[in-house]
Parts: sequence; structure tokens; C-alpha cells
Amino acid sequence: MTKNLVILGSTGSIGRQTLDVVDGLPVKVAALTAGTNVERMEAQCRKYLPKLAVMMDETAAERLQEAIRDLPIRVMSGMDGLMAAAAMPEADTVITAVVGMVGLRPTLEAIRGGKRIGLANKETLVCAGEIVMAAAREYGAEIIPVDSEHSAIFQCLMGSSDRREVKRLILTCSGGPFFGMTKEQAAKMTKHDALRHPNWKMGEKITVDCATLMNKGLEIIEAMRLYGLAPEQVTAVIHRQSIVHSLVEFCDGAMLAQLGVPDMRIPIQLALTYPQRLPNPADGLDLLTCGPLTFAEPDETVFPCLRLAKEAAKAGGTACPVLNAANEAAVSLFLQEKIGFYDIPARVRRAMDEVPFLVSPSLEQILEADAAARLIAVK
Repeated sequence: MTKNLVILGSTGSIGRQTLDVVDGLPVKVAALTAGTNVERMEAQCRKYLPKLAVMMDETAAERLQEAIRDLPIRVMSGMDGLMAAAAMPEADTVITAVVGMVGLRPTLEAIRGGKRIGLANKETLVCAGEIVMAAAREYGAEIIPVDSEHSAIFQCLMGSSDRREVKRLILTCSGGPFFGMTKEQAAKMTKHDALRHPNWKMGEKITVDCATLMNKGLEIIEAMRLYGLAPEQVTAVIHRQSIVHSLVEFCDGAMLAQLGVPDMRIPIQLALTYPQRLPNPADGLDLLTCGPLTFAEPDETVFPCLRLAKEAAKAGGTACPVLNAANEAAVSLFLQEKIGFYDIPARVRRAMDEVPFLVSPSLEQILEADAAARLIAVK
């Protein structure tokens, strides 16, 4: 059970919902970090009184310092600040809710401190999963997934200590706002169309990833890393209702599924209270009113990002950080309305073809591949 908490990315969707959960728990907030949202960070600082507040943007940190000069809170900026927050000795749990590769180094820093990691930053495992999981084993750090799908898998595996019992993991996927469209229809979709997710309220980048199905591809890679499984043991199905959050099929043919309303506060709270379960502010699931539950196969012709992610999963090595980095860069351009919907997979494909492939990269080589992929994706 968490007692002292650090939230990396406290002003984003996951960070705000984490604080909503904290309001109902006997948990102290040791540090909060954010990017540029000074106003929201100031409000959080005044309510939770962390010892440390970090803004990635230096100018934003200066503004925050001025805004909370009446509070006994240390203000830092940039990666140094993120690393300091992740390493705070009094904190026992770190929620990593920052978006992108920026979360990798502070996550490793928290692992080296033997802390529990509430992992909401999928890029950490997608890009450097072998390094991260090896570090967790070395330093005795718990990694508890916060993503609804991986939390579902985590819960379904609570009673299984032998991974040889697992036949496959089945990640569910809403299908996003463009489910059922032809490729010609999807090609006409804009940023505003992509941000209309049918079930979840999330940040812009992950919402676009849901529209392209890249999010599910990244989650397949993440699940492989978390649970030490081969690519063919992790698959995805479309489940429009987002009630079944994922399933585990065992070698004897039995399946376990975790069900619940689509509310991120449920997996967030479990990451904080595990192995305990406590009352949650989210609504409960009513099986009599939730409607029929349906499943379908993803269309990788209309959504080629899922196919690209599976290709990277099988290749391993630098293919995964290249996939992730090129996607981040391309999605950023799409959100700026500089490129179209299918320019995203096209730019990812180009980066995967052009960045030299390494089978067993070091952390430095992973970061180099990341940088190279971003340059190619924005050409």
C-alpha cells in the first residue's frame, strides 16, 4: 500500500485522475511534475503541498516559482527535476504518467531506488523493455501497470505464478472513432475527428494513437515485455463497449477476463493499493444495463499502424524505439494539422526502413535510434 507518492505528469489526464483517487486514500504527495501548465500545477501545489514541484519547461518553472513563493515547496525544471522527483527517498511509489520517451530515464531512476512503479508511460517498456525489466529484477522494484488493458492482465494473472500456464494474452481495443470505415473514408478524417474517442477521455496523443490503432500495437509490445512472452502469444481484438479490459487464455483452454466500467481510476487505484482493494470513486459495472458485449478482428488494411507495431515486436531490438519515436513525431505533425491521417503510418514505415537496425542495443543506442527516427519522420 502506497504511503508517499510521486506523480510524473500530474497535470495530464492520468495525473489528474491519480490525484482524484488520492483524495480518498491515506496517501501523501511527495512530488508533482508537469510540462508547461503552470496554472493547474499551482492549484495542485496549493491543495497537496508536495515537497517538490517540477516543470519541464524552464520558463514555466520560473512562473511557478513566483506563483507559489508563499509555499514551502522547492521548484525545479527539466530532466534534472524529473530525476530528482523520481529519486525522492521518502517516496515509495512513482506514477509515471508523462507522455513519450521523456519518461524512460526517471522511471529507471525510480527503479534503482527500489520503488513501486505505477506504469502509465508505455514508451518506457516499448523502447527499452529488456533494460527496464532487468533493472526491476536487480533492484527489487515492483512494476504495476496502470493502462486498463495491462492492469486487466495483471489482475487475471494474480493467481498464476507459472508463466508456462499462459497460452496467450488477448488485449481488447475499442476500435477508436474510425471503426468500420473503409480506407478511403478514414483518409479524409481530421485531427478533430480523431480526437472523438467513443469511450475514454484521454490526452490528445494517445487518443490519436487509438484512432490509428498504434496504441494497441504499442500495448502488444508492452505486454510482451511485462510478462516475458513471445509476440505470437499476445493478440488484440476489437471490443467496442470497453467493458472487458483484457483476457488471459491458459494452456488448459480456460480464459479469465477483467470487466469494469471504462474509468481509469480503477486501475490507477489498484496500482497504489495493491495487494489490497479499497472502495473506488468510479461507478460500478451493472451487467443488466451495460448492453451486449461484442468482439471483432482488427482491420490491419485500414489501420496499418497495428501491422507495423507487430512487425517491430517480432524484430525487437531498435525496431521498437524507432516505431515509437517516428509515431510520436508524426502524430505531433498530425495534431498540428500539417499532415493527413495516413501520413502517420507512412512516416513510421520510412523510419523503420531507414534507421539502421541493432539486435541488442544499449540504452545509449536506443536513444540514438529514437533521435534518428524522429528526424526521418519529420522530413
